[in-house]
Amino acid sequence: MPRIGVFVCQCGNNIESTVDTQKVADELKEMPGVAYTCSYKFMCSSPGQEMFKNAIKDNDLDGVIVSACSPHMHEKTFRKASEAAGLNPYKCEVANIREQCSWVHHDETKKVGTVKSLDLTRMMLERLKRNKPLKATSIPVTKKALVIGGGISGIQAALDIADGGVEVVLVEREPSIGGNMARLSETFPTMDCSQCILTPKMVEADLHENIKILTYAEVEKVDGYIGNFTITINKKAKYVDESTCTGCGECWEKCPFKADSEFELGLNKRKVIYTPFPQSVPNIPVIDAPKCPKIQKDKCGLCAKVCGPGSIDFTQKDEIVTEHVGAIIVATGFELMPNEHFGEYGYGKIKDVVSGLQFERLASSSGPTGGKIERPSDGKTPESIVFIQCAGSRDEAKGVSYCSKICCMYTAKHTMLYKHKVHEGKSYVFYMDIRAGGKRYEEFVRKAIEDDGAMYLRGRVSRVYEKNGKIMVQGVDTLSNGQQVEIEADMVVLATALISRKGADSFAQKLGIGYDKDKFYSEYHPKLKPVETVTAGIYLSGTCVGPMDIPESVSMGSAAASKALGLFSSDKMAREPITADVNKTTCNACWDCVTACPYTAIAKTEVKDREGNIVQMLAEVNVGLCQGCGVCVAACRSKSIDLAGYTDEQVYAAINAF
Repeated sequence: MPRIGVFVCQCGNNIESTVDTQKVADELKEMPGVAYTCSYKFMCSSPGQEMFKNAIKDNDLDGVIVSACSPHMHEKTFRKASEAAGLNPYKCEVANIREQCSWVHHDETKKVGTVKSLDLTRMMLERLKRNKPLKATSIPVTKKALVIGGGISGIQAALDIADGGVEVVLVEREPSIGGNMARLSETFPTMDCSQCILTPKMVEADLHENIKILTYAEVEKVDGYIGNFTITINKKAKYVDESTCTGCGECWEKCPFKADSEFELGLNKRKVIYTPFPQSVPNIPVIDAPKCPKIQKDKCGLCAKVCGPGSIDFTQKDEIVTEHVGAIIVATGFELMPNEHFGEYGYGKIKDVVSGLQFERLASSSGPTGGKIERPSDGKTPESIVFIQCAGSRDEAKGVSYCSKICCMYTAKHTMLYKHKVHEGKSYVFYMDIRAGGKRYEEFVRKAIEDDGAMYLRGRVSRVYEKNGKIMVQGVDTLSNGQQVEIEADMVVLATALISRKGADSFAQKLGIGYDKDKFYSEYHPKLKPVETVTAGIYLSGTCVGPMDIPESVSMGSAAASKALGLFSSDKMAREPITADVNKTTCNACWDCVTACPYTAIAKTEVKDREGNIVQMLAEVNVGLCQGCGVCVAACRSKSIDLAGYTDEQVYAAINAF
């Protein structure tokens, strides 16, 4: 006869208010196999844990049930306490009577909540009687990390891991690391130069002995599982030998051909052989093959003729690189919603309607105008600028439903930059409401209004059109009794929505991680595990999760790095034994489990005879990848798969106890 203990938690008044916990404990004491029961105010507290451990020892318990909150909250806590008391941790189960009883049955008589709590605990009791003493498995850990994305968040993550003594491979698809932050002029709320704080980080990453930077490269394939990932990377041809190039710049200075600059967002031209910006890391140029006449038509080749070290190689091909890593940090960043979405604001027709990031380049001393605020159409200094906030954000009909979070702040910054460069200029801001939720952010916005004279108009813009060489902006000011306003402007700047990267959904599928309806990557838990994903060993960092500012991106990079370093703290890691197992005698190789598994943890394996002939195909579970979700169990037609701790026998026993 088993000796099971049942511990019913009152959770202060959370559970006790609608569940008679003492009655639950008393009635369960009469159940066969129950040797001890109690009701306690806070089971998760230190005194509660001590009482729990002592009860296991004093009553010689061989299984325990804690009727309390969700197992997501404290299952690990109670299993560790069970193990400390000498009990197999997988003989400890948690019955959820808070979220599933007290929080959904607001009955002051406690009748409904008590009955349901008894049912849930009794079902758990019958399942526990059939629990096997499982043992955690251990798998080796490759102490090397992959960081995908070379923006500020990815750089910070790479530096923190490298400083922890672990090798890092930093993959960036652009020719230089730096990301969107490299395009900025100044940063709020301190108004310090973006490049002045970013460039030292970029150089530090480039010089760090534990960091290998692969630019102009993309992750093609991810195989394996936590601690043992195999990464296939396509390192695109730069047509420049990185080992001999000195970055002298002679090649791009002599190149006679130009193309639109991606870094300058179409505001300027660049050479066909180029580095994106002066502080690029690595400072190695890349040849834009589709636009290079030498590669396309075998004409020109001037860059190779003037290259002293002879680093130009027009025969270079894409290279496939394979890396073995233990953890992956995804920091792929964001894009701006294309301004072509906003025809009512004149974009696509009016040259002087620009995005906020384009305005950053106009204001930057390294930008196309050398830091002078000039209109793209004719190069004149604008005497008045209208800034339109929430262009696409918080507007599901025209853009996205969410707030892009940083637009209020960077618009305020833009009004300051404009005022500091064009002292007599007038700036107008149309806004829905101001969201300045950060340290010194509210003061920053007030400074833009009170010290730099930005005119804030609370209302939406209905139309933007040209008239007599001016841009006419029609809108409303709801703070002036809904008065219609029309402003003559020389430029219009749109605070466009931040959106996920193009192809973010297909890349998430490649990694085996989740994403939301806006294609931002999903955390395992937004509060308790904000940098982890459902796929163990893959962590998130920065704006690939959603819109955020630079301090938050940097913090998230460090948080993801700390998770990776925690994984690398030992040579082997323990894995939960609650994994699926295939009965090879009944498996009929229908492969429904392979299709259903969200973690690609089930593979097709061959069974061969002594002569090496394939006689059978079977499904096999990789316990390193399996997360114990049980989807394969439900999908299996021949009922050949069982989940440890949730076998058919246990599930039926729980149902019969109801």
